[in-house]
Formats: sequence, C-alpha cells, structure tokens
Amino acid sequence: MRITVFGAAGAVGSRVVTEALRRGHDVTPVTRSPREGFVVADATDVAQVARLAGESDVVISATRPVPGSERDLVVTAKALLEGVRRSAARLIVVGGAATLRTPNGVLVHEEPGFPADILPIALACAEQHAVFTEESEVDWTYASPPAVIEPGERTGTYRLGLDDLLVDAEGKSEISMEDFAVALLDEVLHQKYRRMRFTAAY
Repeated sequence: MRITVFGAAGAVGSRVVTEALRRGHDVTPVTRSPREGFVVADATDVAQVARLAGESDVVISATRPVPGSERDLVVTAKALLEGVRRSAARLIVVGGAATLRTPNGVLVHEEPGFPADILPIALACAEQHAVFTEESEVDWTYASPPAVIEPGERTGTYRLGLDDLLVDAEGKSEISMEDFAVALLDEVLHQKYRRMRFTAAY
C-alpha cells in the first residue's frame, strides 16, 4: 500500500515508518522541518494533507505537540479529517490513553493522583478523541496506547482492546513503541476498527 506518515521523525512515527518499510509498503515519511529523505508538510494545513492523502491509500498521523501547545492536537485532528475527506484514503491517528476506562471504572485522566504535569496533554487527547467520534464520513481509526509506551523490542505480540485500558496480571499497562507500530500496521492490513478506537498492550 501507499502509506503517508505524518510525524515520521518522532518516536512513534519513526517506528511506524520502519515497520511499514519492513512489510514492503510504499512509504512517504513527512516532517514539518527539512530533513533528508523526508517530505516537508504540515499536518495542520488542510491543502497539504489533501495533496498527500490523494497520493496515498492510508494516512497515519503520529504527531505530538511540544509542551505548551497541547491543543495543537485538536487543530491537527480537524485538518487531517478535512484533508483526508477530499481523498479516498483511510486515516489512522495515534492518540492518547486519556479516555480509556481503567479497572477502577473511571477514565485514565480522572484517576486520583493523575500527574499534574501531563494533565494538559491528557485533556488535549480527550478533545482530540472527541473530534473523531463526531466524524461519520471519513474512514478513520483512533489508536490509543496503553498507560506506558516506551522504546523497546519488537516482539510482534500484543493484545487488543476497545475503550478499556489493558492491564496485565501484575496491573501493568504498557507496550513498546515497536510493538505499537506492529499493531498499527496490522490494522492497516486487517481493517478491523473502522470509525472506531482501539488500543494495544501486552
């Protein structure tokens, strides 16, 4: 498939590019700043998104705002949807875990003791997710990571869920960025969660 990846130089985006190339896809890696081997474009620019989407089967966005600009996630979500709407491409967005429901029955960002320093990005992710749930025309998928997602190994194994935070027998909710990329590319192939959210963890 022809896959365009926004945020391709980032921690998750770079691993998505690696996994897509590993599977033989035709990948267009996109960044906002000039970088050798990358296409320069802005995911908040509807015209640029539309142009790249028109040349793609799937658009994957793994952009992440800098601290202080968390609500850029919402602006980007709307621009991606509008740009992809003008094409026949599918949109998969790497979102956040904030709106997953914990075993305690509350949303992740509503848990007592939730770290104040990451509350702004969590609330922005909640707004971002709401933008997608209100969209009924574009072929979108929202991918929520577990509570912890860090660089690690590619095992090729993971569990899938919908709106509940996945935890293991020890109460941990985690996945490597490499295996999250595997889950994203598996979704590209299997197309199980269209106009839905899914999550992946060990």
